[in-house]
Amino acid sequence: MSERLKALADAGVSIWLDDLSRERIETGNLAELVEQKSVVGVTTNPTIFAGAIADGERYDQQVRELVAEGKDVDEVIFELTTEDVRNACDVLAPVAERTADDGRVSIEVEPDLAHDTDATIASAKALWAAVDRPNALIKIPATAAGLPAITAVIAEGISVNVTLIFSVERYQAVMDAYLEGLEKAKAAGHDLSTIRSVASFFVSRVDSEVDSRLEKIGTDEALALRGRAAVANARVAYGAFEGMLASERWQQLAEAGARPQRPLWASTGVKNPDYPDTLYVTDLVVADTVNTMPEKTLEAMADHGELQGDQVSGRAREAQEVLDAIVAAGVDWAEVLEVLESEGVSKFEASWDELVETVRGQMEKARA
Repeated sequence: MSERLKALADAGVSIWLDDLSRERIETGNLAELVEQKSVVGVTTNPTIFAGAIADGERYDQQVRELVAEGKDVDEVIFELTTEDVRNACDVLAPVAERTADDGRVSIEVEPDLAHDTDATIASAKALWAAVDRPNALIKIPATAAGLPAITAVIAEGISVNVTLIFSVERYQAVMDAYLEGLEKAKAAGHDLSTIRSVASFFVSRVDSEVDSRLEKIGTDEALALRGRAAVANARVAYGAFEGMLASERWQQLAEAGARPQRPLWASTGVKNPDYPDTLYVTDLVVADTVNTMPEKTLEAMADHGELQGDQVSGRAREAQEVLDAIVAAGVDWAEVLEVLESEGVSKFEASWDELVETVRGQMEKARA
């Protein structure tokens, strides 16, 4: 058992692995991470699946069978990925049974639906039905079109991981979408205690975008603010979460059995080698949050991550002052957020294209 990761879990941070492969499942590696590294959840994306399918032979038999059945590339992707997520849900099922909110495995709707509400809802329903596990989470992007889809899907009793959140304003809208979905689910007679949600607030990409702008400005004041935007932005977001929990609207839903939509710190792999490689873990420690880590970050945390206690509670005002200073230095914050969401959707789509090409190649090999 990693003592550092156990200490992080004891601080109230749920450690999720941002990776999945059939090899991890079938070799027992995922179960081992649960047992030894305090991992209590899994997130996936198309790039993760593309890497897993390209690198391993464990998909070959299923690909051959699906090709023989005449399945097209989208159908093959659907079958491969939902099977992995279903099996990962089974590995995590004991965690889901012993904890209120963990033991969850996420799978994303198709990225080209990010601006199509109805198609996103249909995709979410199809994924939920195919995985057919209560501890699955369907990832829906927090685009303008995604927000009503989140409400509609939650209203049907489907658990959701809201992804691609960069701004506190959009996060507020995500929380509203969740609450509205719960209210509709309650009115429809659903058991609110069975619905789960996390709100994935992206971290490292914020620093990458802001730092490049601060470096172009080049003043001493601007350069001194590098590496501070992402953590500050997340701390302000957590303050908004605390405000939601204190609201009468939430209290009524909680009394009806609803669970909070926990903030999830995503994109926590540090991109700038000048920064500590555990920065987006140690500086965002606070109870009732999730930190989903690529394995490299998980191992860095296990090896040398130093916890300094709660780094978030009560720091929203101080964090807002950092963001205000970044704006005062000359950074257009609204433009930063617009660029990040636009790039986020584009990267999501490129990731899907990579997965399509990978699976298409495997299908061609199966036909040979």
